[in-house]
Order: sequence, then C-alpha cells, then structure tokens
Amino acid sequence: MLRTEKVLLLRGPQGRRSVRVVREHYLRPHVPCGSALCRAGCPREGKLLSDDATHYVVPDWKAVQDYLEILEFPEMKGLVFMQTACQALQHQRGRRSIYNACVWYHNHLSGRMPIVMVTDDGDAIKQLGSETEGVFVISFKDYLDNFWPDLKAAHELLESVQQSRRESEGQEGGRKEYAEHVPPEALGAGIKSGRFLQGVLNVNKHRAQVEAFVRLQGSGNKEKDLTTDVLIHGTRARNRAIHGDVVAVELLPRSEWKGRTAALCENEAEDKAAGEAAGEPMPTGRVVGLLQKNWRDFVATFPSQEESQSHGKAAQKVLVTPWDYRIPKIRISTHQAEALQDFRVVVRIDSWESTSLYPNGHFVRVLGRIGDLESEIQTILVENSISVKPFSEAQMCEMPPVVPDTPWEVCPEEERRRTDLRDTHLVFSIDPEGCEDVDDALSIRELPNGDLELGVHIADVTHFVAAGSYTDIEARARATTYYLADRRYDMLPAVLSANLCSLLGNVDRYAVSVLWELDGASCDIKRVCYKRSIIRSSFQLSYEAAQALLDGDRSVAESLPELAGLPDGAARARKAEELCWAVGRLAEVARRMRARRDLLGALELEGVEVRVQLDAQKNIGDLVPRQPLEAHEVVAECMILANHWVAKEVCGRFPHRALLRQHPPPRQEFFAELRQCAAAKGFAMDTRSNKALAESLDRADDPSDPLVNRILRSMATQAMSNAVYFSTGSCPEEEFAHYGLALDKYTHFTSPIRRYADIVVHRLLLEADPAGPKGGGPGSTELEELCRHINSRNRAAQHAQKQSTELFQCMYFKDKGPEREEPCTADGVVYSIRTNGVLVFVPRYGIKGAAYLRNKEGLVLSCQGDGACEWRPGSLQRFPTRITSTPASGEGVTLNLFDHVTVKILVQTSRCHADTVRLQIASCRPLQAPAGDPPQSSRVSRTELVREVTRTAAEEAAAQFAQGKSQAKKAEEEEGCAEYRQTQGSNLYRLLEEIKDLALMDVSANSGA
Repeated sequence: MLRTEKVLLLRGPQGRRSVRVVREHYLRPHVPCGSALCRAGCPREGKLLSDDATHYVVPDWKAVQDYLEILEFPEMKGLVFMQTACQALQHQRGRRSIYNACVWYHNHLSGRMPIVMVTDDGDAIKQLGSETEGVFVISFKDYLDNFWPDLKAAHELLESVQQSRRESEGQEGGRKEYAEHVPPEALGAGIKSGRFLQGVLNVNKHRAQVEAFVRLQGSGNKEKDLTTDVLIHGTRARNRAIHGDVVAVELLPRSEWKGRTAALCENEAEDKAAGEAAGEPMPTGRVVGLLQKNWRDFVATFPSQEESQSHGKAAQKVLVTPWDYRIPKIRISTHQAEALQDFRVVVRIDSWESTSLYPNGHFVRVLGRIGDLESEIQTILVENSISVKPFSEAQMCEMPPVVPDTPWEVCPEEERRRTDLRDTHLVFSIDPEGCEDVDDALSIRELPNGDLELGVHIADVTHFVAAGSYTDIEARARATTYYLADRRYDMLPAVLSANLCSLLGNVDRYAVSVLWELDGASCDIKRVCYKRSIIRSSFQLSYEAAQALLDGDRSVAESLPELAGLPDGAARARKAEELCWAVGRLAEVARRMRARRDLLGALELEGVEVRVQLDAQKNIGDLVPRQPLEAHEVVAECMILANHWVAKEVCGRFPHRALLRQHPPPRQEFFAELRQCAAAKGFAMDTRSNKALAESLDRADDPSDPLVNRILRSMATQAMSNAVYFSTGSCPEEEFAHYGLALDKYTHFTSPIRRYADIVVHRLLLEADPAGPKGGGPGSTELEELCRHINSRNRAAQHAQKQSTELFQCMYFKDKGPEREEPCTADGVVYSIRTNGVLVFVPRYGIKGAAYLRNKEGLVLSCQGDGACEWRPGSLQRFPTRITSTPASGEGVTLNLFDHVTVKILVQTSRCHADTVRLQIASCRPLQAPAGDPPQSSRVSRTELVREVTRTAAEEAAAQFAQGKSQAKKAEEEEGCAEYRQTQGSNLYRLLEEIKDLALMDVSANSGA
C-alpha cells in the first residue's frame, strides 16, 4: 500500500473558521485493469471485462445514482465502476478523479479501446470532452443514442427516469398536501430529549388507508413508559412514510388517542366500516420525519382500460397499484400504459414531495403476464428483495473440478489432518424424501466401558468456501437458501450444495463432528469434543423410513437400497440389525434430552405447515398438512443439542464476537387473546414464564376435541417474538437465552449448506481449535451488521415461502371452485370472535381465515332447520366468547369459541394483488368426516401419554439426584432407563412401541429456532 495524505477542510461551528485536517490515505500500488487487451501483465482472475466489448464505459457518480437500472441491462458490457464514483455517491463530488481514471485506462491499454465517460454535467462535458484523444465525455442520453440506438427498453427506461425527475422538480412550490418533515438534526435532538419516538412503521394490510403501527426501538422510548405500539391513524398522520420506513413519531394528546379496529376487513376498500367498532384507546401519534427509507423495487399493475383516464401518444401520468396493499399508489410517466395493462411490472419510487398526494416513480421492467405462474413467482421474489441470478463465472471458477466418471476423492493431506470415522462409526442421515442438500448425519455406538458415544456430523462447507472468496461474498449476500412451494434457490452452487458438501450415502465427505460421551444408564453428558473429520454415510434414510424402524418394521431396513448391493444375506441382516439398534437407541437418547429441556420450560408449539403435492407437470394433486413423526423429534433434538454445545464453546472462546441466536420472551399483552380463548374452555393460562406457559398448555386438553389444544398452541406460537441472530459483543449476557427451547445459549451450526450464519459459526469453532486457522473473523461491530443482514434475509425467505404456498393453495381451490361444479367444503373451528364475523381454522388444509356473519350489503347469517345458512336482514351482537346474529325472520345463529362449522373454501381473485382464500360458512354444524379418515384425537392423546411418561421419569431422576442417595439413585436410574429400553419383557415402553405414528412434538415450530 502507498501511504499518502488527504487534506480536509472541516467547517467549524457558526462564527468560527474552518479547520484544516490532514489524514493518512492509502493507495493500492497495482490495480488490475481486468481487460483482455492488457499488455502490462495484470492478473487475469476474478471479475473481468467482457472480451466482446466494443468500448469501455465509465459512469460518474450522478450517472450511477440516476441510471443504475439501465447500466444493469445484460447488453451493457465493458462497464468500469470507479471506487471514487461509489464513494462520491455520499459526497456528490469526484468527477475530475473519475476522468483521470479514464485517461489512465486509455494509456494503460495503449489506446486499443475507446473509453467513454458518461455524465449529465454539461460543464464537465464542455471542459473535458476534447481534453484527451480517445477518451469521450458525453451525456447519458447521447451515450444511448450513439452506442445503443436499438436497445429500446433502455431508451424507455431513461425517458421514464428523466420524466419522474422533471415532475419532482415541478411539484416544488405547489399546495401542501402533507406537513414538512422535521430536519434531520432536529430529529436527532428530539429523539434524545424524548420528544420524538423512533420505530419501524408497519401498515395493516387489511386497512392500509387507516391503520399503521410503529414498533418502538431505541433508548429514548423507555422514558415514555410505553409498552405497546403507537397507532398512526390515517395517511395524513403517516406523512409520506411507507411500510418498513424507520420513522420519528410525535405522540398526540391523550384526548386524541384512538383504538384498534376489531372488525374483519378484506382490504383497504372497506375502510369506511372502520369506525363501527374500535378497541380501547391506545397511544396514537403522527410521523414527523423519516430516519431511514424502505424504498425498494415494487411490483405494480397498470390500471385497466376502463380505469384509465387518458390515452394518447404523449407521455402519460399514470397511477399504478402496487401488489402489496400496504404501499400507496405510485405516479409514473410512460408511453406504455395501455400496452402493459395485463402485465406485472417493476417500479421504483424517486421522490415524494409534500405537495403530492402520491409518490413519483418510474417504470423499470416487465415481469410477465398477470396470473402466469412464473410471473407470480417472480413477483414474490421481487417483493421480498430476493435476487437469484445464476452464479457468476468467477464464482464457478472457485469450485473444485467434478468429472462425472471420476468420483471426488479425499485429499491425502486432509486425510492426515482429520479424524477418520469411516470404518469406526455407523453414520446415517434422516431427511425428507428426495433431499439433495444433506447438511447433517448422525451416529451412535456403545463404548467398551458401557457408555454411549453420540455423534452429530455436519458438512464442512468452510473447506470449500474460503472467507472473502467470490463464492463467500455471494453466499453472504443471499444469506440463506430460499425454499418455495415448487422450487428452491440455493445459497451455494449446486456442485457444493447437492454434491461435494452433501452427506450423501456411501461416499466420502469432509465433516465437522461433535461427539459426546454419554453415561450408558442416565445419558448424562460426560465429555464433548469437536473434530474436523472424514465420514462415509452408510444409510440415507427418509423420515418415513426412520419412523417405520422406530415402530418395529424391520422389513423397511431390509429393503433399503444401501443393503441391496450386499451379496451375502447374513451381511445384509447384520447391517440391518445395526441400523435398527442405532435408530432405536438414538430415539431413547432424544427422549431423555427432550425431557430435561421440558423440566426447564421448553415449549411445544404448533405451526401450520402445508405441503403442496405436485406432479411432473407442476399440477397440484393435493394440499397435505405436515404429519409430525417421532423421527422428526429425534433429529430435531440432536440438532438442538449440537447447536447448544457449539454455542457454549464459541461464546466461551470469543465472548465479544460470537454469533448466537436469541429468542426474547414475548410481550405479555400478546397473550391476551390466548388467555381469553383458554378461559372459554375453563383453562387458565399462566404466561409469566416459559415453564409456566408450557405446563398450562399441557393441562389445556379437551378429551372430546383434541383441536382445542392444537389451536391454543398455535395462538401461543403467534404471540411469540421472532428468534434472531446477534453478536455477543452487542448484547448483555442475561439476554442471550432462547425462550422457546429453554436454553441459556443457542446458535445455528447444523445447516451450513443453506444458512450463512452456520458458516460463520463453523469458522469460529475451527478458530477455537488450537490446530485450526487463526484470525480473520469479523469483529463485534461488523458481526452485528452481518446479523442484521442475515435476520432480514431470513424474514424474506419465510415470507416468500408462505406467499408461494398461498399462491398454490389458491390455484388448488380455483380448480375446485363453483365454476367447476366441485365446491370445496371442509370442517372448520372458530378460534376468534370479531364484531362482524369470526376467524376459522380449517385443519384439513391448514388454513386460517375470516368468515363473515354480516356481508357488505348489511345482511346477517341465518340458520335453516337443516343447518344450512343464508343471508337475511338483521343485527349482530358480539360477546367476548361468542357472537349472535338475529335475523328479522328465520332462526338466528350463535357461534362460540371452538365451535365446529362447515365452510366453503373460495378464492377471491384480484387483478392488482395476490389471489386470496376466503371462507364462507355453509352450515352451523360440523362437516362429517369421510369414513376412511382416521380420527385426529388419536395422535394427540398418544403424544400426551408419551410426554407424561418421559416427564415423570425425568422428574423422578432429578429428585433422586437432589437427595444425594447415590446407591438408590443408581438403581432407580437403571430402572428408569429400562423403561425406555427395548427389552424382551413386558413394560410400558413396549406397550407404547406398538402404537403407530408416535409424535412427541410438532417440530415445525423449531424450524425457526
């Protein structure tokens, strides 16, 4: 590095002269040009300029700022972005430095390639345009006209951007529609003094024109003693803030506080009904300034021909409707409004002046035709800011060469450095059927001293992905693999995720292994070690196959493909017996581990997870709610154990820069509806701690209706805070804990193929090894910023997965709609009461939705003698646990919490927004299940039985330990352990083993742990 000095003149306070400051500035002595025409010996690696470029173009900072979308066109080749331009975006200067860089390029390549600098600064064009032969300085419009005359899309986008800028300038001085924002320096002072509150704006998508809430953040808010969100009522009070903006809020006087609306509402079109039922007044405020804008790419739709107000060849000012209900309409100028009426398009916001009712923006690109599957998938990706471009050539060049006919082999040098487990451990994986990205594998064996060794083996991704490499940078940007209903977008190239890093069966793989020595009787952990290893997975089991082995079906083991290649029948039988023993013993250990967490207050929550069954043509066969299996619980418990112990290790070694995962305790007010619903069935919910909540949920069991407990657990899940990643240097230790898992420290270590957080943790764990690599990890501040990015990408992945499932649900029910003469009806359970209807859970399809008792015409639901319903004039009356309709004629309807009703499942289509599933009460009586359907109560009651047995044994062991009676303790522990052992004698576990489809827990809630 070349050390130079940079002189800065810093403006002093008012009345004082400027201060001259000299700072050290370091320059790179050799900057590779990246050009194939170079004769100066620059290295040809990393990102290179295209060989077929006819010229090189260097934009200045203003061109980068205004025309980045155009520069992103794939046709644009030979682009050179100067570091000066990127830095100058913050300071809006540096044009001369960029020109000097263009001259350097021209001289460096000996004039073999024209260099074009683009800028919209007319003075710079006049001054620099003829200064150096071979270096051209022109405007962006002239650049497109001369070099890309046939690139129509770029010309249209340029016109849209420039028109948007002209309109923004023209609106200055008009009539004020909104109050001016408080200047930034005054906002900061107001937040420090407590006058203003800081938080993130969340718009209610069902009442986007009326209700928004600000979730408070920052120390200044604590002085107000506010424990709830701040209501922002109406768009005027929102003052040009959009959903996701970080805003400064000023509280209104208490006399102006309003309440949250309690009525059901489909979308913002029904906001007129908002005044008919408001809850208790809550803190209400108005936005006074924006601290951080959430302006991004928005998917929008042009108005239909009937809605359009103007047509013609001149540039039209059009209000486009965003796909997201929470985003206001955006005014753009374009010639293509009529041609693009049937398409989803991407737009961006450029400005929102106080004189305009709507923000100004510009059209960017077309996604596809409305209703087309690929268009709707792309819409979901854009709305969640998910970029899934193919991996670049530079990234793929970092991948190890893989030849189909020549299997990948272990490097001899790595073989000497690693612990070889291939011949000593029976390693196997348990994953969903057809899984390609196998992150984890398991092993268990009996040691000579009678103890057990439990192993969790995780793919060693960091061996192939070096820190700071192009692949690492891309993985960091993606942060996670995105799973949609019909596809996935990998965080890593497929050569790693589905091959070299995937722990597939009967191939050698590098792993990071956590090995515990467990007491053979009590399963107490005696010691743990962490090793870089070489493994060979003997079996690649599906969850269903593992469950069959747990249920005693030995024929499954004998039919496994891994055993088919063994010629000797005795060898096959011996190998199958080893696998059955290992899976059964692993389940016993998992039960013990779960029981101990139960004693600490671990929660068993309920998540609604639906799997879309697709055929080869992506036609939807069925929607199948995920069925919990004990095999799910076994794998989850082993992964939780590994994550917990790795968290303790990295936190102990790096107390100020370890990446952990915390689950904060939920806010008590979020449990209000749960407590009210439980009380309707006579159950009391103690929510003061996770242990008290877990015990309350266990007691809330209605033998006549197992769905009651399932719904209550689902409502408890909804009340939970989100688990997030954090840096230990940015958080006090008392806030490290994971509320849901009842663990003092937790992290993610077990899925480095699909989560970047796990890669960071792997590097920390290996750095903690005396023989491992040292240094280079992110510091506390950098890690804190990285955690924020990963948390943001995780939320995007969850939203995208949910929205894609809802898309396929709508496609499924459209095929079964009234127009197909196949009305879809199902049994539903009422779980919440509103002023104009109820919320219903449909267990068959895992759907939650609103069902109205009063329609838009003001008619109320009336029940006939056969239970069928129809609309009639009348009134509604709402009570805490029931709602009653009183029609002018006919029989009224009273629905209580947890009543079963028959609902029709319909699809409400929308041209501008996503289609949505709607529920309509068809009968006040339950739908009779078909004779072939198994009763849902059986699984829940067996689950409770197994949990009670496990908890009783664990509590007994804990009591014996506290009494200190060593001999009695040892004997009874062995007796308690025998309860779970597959012995030949008759015992309780033997009885439970005969029951099919045991389910200890729905681990769908743990997927976000």
